Amino acid sequence: MTELPARRLLLVHAHPDDESINNGATMARYAAEGAHVTLVTCTLGERGEVIPPDLRHLEGAALGEHRLRELTAATAALGVTDVRLLGGAGRHADSGMMGLPDNDDPTAFWQADPDTAAAPLVELILALRPQVLVTYDDHGGYGHPDHIQAHRVAMRAAALAADAGWRIPKIYWNRVPRTVAEDAFARLAAELPGLPFEKSAAVDDVPGVVDDARITTEIDGTAYAGAKAAAMRAHATQIAVAPGARYFALSNDLAQPLFTTEYYELVRGEHAADGGRETDLFAGTEGTA
Repeated sequence: MTELPARRLLLVHAHPDDESINNGATMARYAAEGAHVTLVTCTLGERGEVIPPDLRHLEGAALGEHRLRELTAATAALGVTDVRLLGGAGRHADSGMMGLPDNDDPTAFWQADPDTAAAPLVELILALRPQVLVTYDDHGGYGHPDHIQAHRVAMRAAALAADAGWRIPKIYWNRVPRTVAEDAFARLAAELPGLPFEKSAAVDDVPGVVDDARITTEIDGTAYAGAKAAAMRAHATQIAVAPGARYFALSNDLAQPLFTTEYYELVRGEHAADGGRETDLFAGTEGTA
């Protein structure tokens, strides 16, 4: 069997761009440090709202193909080379926002049987044997059906893989501590007149905001702020990054902070920090095969 890299990180995301917004600095840091970083994206985001006027003609399959090219450019900026599409390109369609008729499309990811959708991810887990899995919480961070389904599929795949012989030592959910978000939005409010967005989003508009006590782990990606900003800019159909790369906006044109320290909640595995937050996702996994 081919020898595996010493550290192996697996991330499961719903659409192209989610990886860069949530984990761009983390991915860039671990890739630069020599870890094997694998990204699984579940859909091509065919129903995403397009920001630039000159690209608004893109929709459906054409938008999905364009967003795949954006994903390739973004992950290259992060130094990540192992990018997979769950079940293959186009296997699961974007489900649209919660409550829309798009949710009922039989091809939508939201309609997929979690066990069936998890099968290729189980195979990948058994082949790569990652020590760390990162995904969303059971609300998908903010309630998008594809994010919720990505959570279900990732957690189901982890359980099935454990039954088949590889129990992922540590599983994390993406988080943002409330006080960090509040401080960042306070700065944003002071600087907003100079930013190219209509107004600021609210703290609770940021996916994954939770009370600080739930944060177990923080990854300082300050040294990789440029890589994260470049990756986010690569997703031009979905993200507008302000000059200076401190803030960004989605299609709603509401500014929100761009975090270069990224936060997590450990939901499976042993917390490896003594009396504080972990600063390494792999802490305590040393020696795992």
